[in-house]
Amino acid sequence: MRPHAIEDWHKVMVSGDVSKLPELLHEDAVFHSPVVHTPQTGKAKAMMYLSAATTVFEDAQFTYTREIIGKDLAMLEFTSVVEGIEINGVDIITWDKNGKITDFKVMVRPVKAVNKLWEKMGEMLELQKSA
Repeated sequence: MRPHAIEDWHKVMVSGDVSKLPELLHEDAVFHSPVVHTPQTGKAKAMMYLSAATTVFEDAQFTYTREIIGKDLAMLEFTSVVEGIEINGVDIITWDKNGKITDFKVMVRPVKAVNKLWEKMGEMLELQKSA
């Protein structure tokens, strides 16, 4: 059985309903982007990046292909295709004793996939700023 943090994260990705993110994230959550050099600290920033990522992957054949789950840490491998670019990546998620996500790191390969995500995430984050 998956921990609640991971089960709830899967529900967000399947549904695209980012309104559940505030319930999932710890106030001091840290998000590590594959295209931003510094960690993004705090619930608001983590929500901003995860919401943008959810939108980028919404119609992109996003699938989790493997999971390694421990007591308070999970690694979820995913594949996707964004504008013809095949993406392979890993989400590394840590949560606290209350099931709140405290750390979310995304690693992506190959380099042209990183470049495509940088482009698409930039577009989504700009849209969020102007909304």
